[in-house]
Amino acid sequence: MSGVVLVGVDGSQTARRAAESAKRLATALAAELRVVTAFESDRVEIVESGADKWVLSDADAAEKVARTIAGELASEQLQTSYGAVRGKAGEALVKEAERVDAQLIVVGNRRMQGLGRILGSVANTVAHNAPCDVYIAKTDEPA
Repeated sequence: MSGVVLVGVDGSQTARRAAESAKRLATALAAELRVVTAFESDRVEIVESGADKWVLSDADAAEKVARTIAGELASEQLQTSYGAVRGKAGEALVKEAERVDAQLIVVGNRRMQGLGRILGSVANTVAHNAPCDVYIAKTDEPA
């Protein structure tokens, strides 16, 4: 297949389970695994301590989450990349899939039952708007 398998992470255990499923799929398909984290605001905070000054942003924090997970999933058989995308999680995944011409988006099934199913979830948003195939991984229970 080659191409790109895209997965969104937020640091939660369920997102980690989706990322593990994405890794298995990307490896089997000889595809690149792209790990992304969404962020909704452009908030920037400047922290100063003596002569030192740090600029912290939501984008940087989101990218750090994606970078960490991508690094943990990397292997000799798998090319990984990562990034941060502005927007609500589902919309950000769709936008990134369009940008990188992804062949597959992997999402978890968290909040696909009960009230979350009616009000919407990341998986629901992605499934209805994705420009490519969507794989919904069972993430509500440990494997």
